[in-house]
Amino acid sequence: MTTHVTIVGAGLGGLTLARVLHVHGIPATVYEAEASAAARAQGGMLDIHDHNGRTALRAAGLSEEFRGLVLEGRQATRALAPDGTVLFEEGDDGTGGRPEVMRGELRRILLESLPPGTVRWGHKVRAVRSLGGGGHEVEFADGGSVVSSLLVGADGAWSRVRPLLSGAAPEYVGMSFVETFLFDAEIRHPATAKAVGDGAMLALAPGKAIQAHRESGGTLHGYVALRKPREWFDGMDLAEAAGVARVAREFTGWAPELTAMITDADTAPVVRPLYTLPAGHRWERVPGVTLLGDAAHLVPPSGEGANLAMYDGAELGRALAAHPGDVEAALAAYERDLFPRGAAEAAEVSRLHALMFGDDTPHGLIRMFAGEE
Repeated sequence: MTTHVTIVGAGLGGLTLARVLHVHGIPATVYEAEASAAARAQGGMLDIHDHNGRTALRAAGLSEEFRGLVLEGRQATRALAPDGTVLFEEGDDGTGGRPEVMRGELRRILLESLPPGTVRWGHKVRAVRSLGGGGHEVEFADGGSVVSSLLVGADGAWSRVRPLLSGAAPEYVGMSFVETFLFDAEIRHPATAKAVGDGAMLALAPGKAIQAHRESGGTLHGYVALRKPREWFDGMDLAEAAGVARVAREFTGWAPELTAMITDADTAPVVRPLYTLPAGHRWERVPGVTLLGDAAHLVPPSGEGANLAMYDGAELGRALAAHPGDVEAALAAYERDLFPRGAAEAAEVSRLHALMFGDDTPHGLIRMFAGEE
């Protein structure tokens, strides 16, 4: 195949696609809005699943590099009651069934596996328009543009490419996360470090939660969940004590070692509203363009999003390699499997979030952890 593939978005999905294409000798260019690979932090821990994320890494020929990123012991999980009582605990069994890595490090090995110049940084997409016959023009904020005969939107929730295929737009799910960090936790926040344990910690109540993960370097990365209208967070300044106090009041009576994830944060907390695309989102085949990852099947955080984006990228790359000279056959084959995969993810995430934040929490989730759900 000699068609040059234009990829918008240098997240894990877009980079996996570029790498798998490179493995098969197919040229590609990735356009990314960020100024450089180091322009911003790349999120926290990811557990990479064998049936999708690691399958994608094998297709990319990066299994050995991936193993060097795994943080030992981080598969441990514990569920706490609001008063700090341990309700469920499962240590890391050492089997590596759900190996945990830092997202930024995973992105790094994907970037390093690509030929120099594959990623064009500082290219924020302003608009995309159809030229007919499968061609598309991508316009950038700096006034430049490129013409593509095969365009892939790997540009996330607010994709600029998706309107070529679908009128669907992300909708707020009624819940937001407040992201926080505690650094040097063993020394500076020992009670919270003990509560979190060696891996992931969830303290759940209907419509709210304090969640945290132990990352590398003694960092505790927290996601405080609140089921509130989007407007509840509007105008809230979490760099100020009043904003932090407003969030903390929602957890009055909770153990101080848990609420410290809010009140003692070492950086200003950040509100992360949760959005989703309609369950079963799909589109009719449009020549010369397709989507992957959150651009195709956005759902709230569940541990699957990054895995599925990488799998989408690998599957699209393999489909293009399997249909040399017939781009449309490749895209049709890819989308035939993409749509049910995205629908299944949406159903599973809906079930998981009901267990985590519904009226029966944390009991239903604990039953699931114990293999009873």
